[in-house]
Amino acid sequence: MTLRHMKIFVSVYQNNGITRASEELHLAQPSVSLAIRELEDYYGIRLFDRISRRLYVTEQGRMFYDYALHIVSLFDEMEMGIRNWEHMGTLRIGSSITIGNFLLPGLVKKFTTTHPKMNVNVSVRNSSYIEDCILNNRIDFALIEGIPESPLIVRDPFMNDRLCLICGKAHPLASRDAVPLTELEQHNFILREPGSGGREILESLLTGFQIHLNAAWESVSTQAIVKAVAEGLGISILPYLLVADDIRNGVILEKRVEGISLSRKFSIIYHKHKYLTPSAREFIRLCHTDEIIQEFDL
Repeated sequence: MTLRHMKIFVSVYQNNGITRASEELHLAQPSVSLAIRELEDYYGIRLFDRISRRLYVTEQGRMFYDYALHIVSLFDEMEMGIRNWEHMGTLRIGSSITIGNFLLPGLVKKFTTTHPKMNVNVSVRNSSYIEDCILNNRIDFALIEGIPESPLIVRDPFMNDRLCLICGKAHPLASRDAVPLTELEQHNFILREPGSGGREILESLLTGFQIHLNAAWESVSTQAIVKAVAEGLGISILPYLLVADDIRNGVILEKRVEGISLSRKFSIIYHKHKYLTPSAREFIRLCHTDEIIQEFDL
């Protein structure tokens, strides 16, 4: 089998069909279909089920995709590396929201100062989206708040952090120093959207105590959540780094939660089959040693 067959299979898998894959690859649809059949015949497996003129990936197809994707990716990275011996090229970094707001800008600035010929592309999204990008090789590595679900992803913790419970100054909890864990169910919560690292960690922690939150509001905007909390519309649990200024300025109040630790770790993640270039490894080392990290490490 050739690298061309692998590239065609990866495109069909990622585009969920022959038509969009043929458009992406600028190939005729019969050529794409033939390449998939040749792969199946060569290995004696079924990669896709054909049902009602649609393709559905099989379990064997999912297993094959993991290998094919990284064979294709490794070849592309080899070509890029050969053409860019002098630290020229592109580093694709993903980041969850909190890290993208507070840590990543300074890290990227410091890295590009010592690697001026490197082009750094950054994608700041919620953790579930970033994990999907890692699995599909759309980014090289990422800095996230949560714990990746896939066993194919390597997790390398590099910094301590914590979540904190916040309320408005006129909220019933405002006069109290601490809130029992079991009382959280009695209050309306204003939360980040499902898929965000902080939300996933919070729900994972509370599920172990059989605590279920009443999510009255959900938002992708931390500032919208803070404003709603400040207006007394509910309480929230958010990363401390995102709300530290608002707490210091008296916009909202922080309360201790009794009976649970809200500490967590920021992590660098990458696919276990990913070839990390020397530049990628240098950036990861920077994350472990830079004074920017030491300043925010809680």
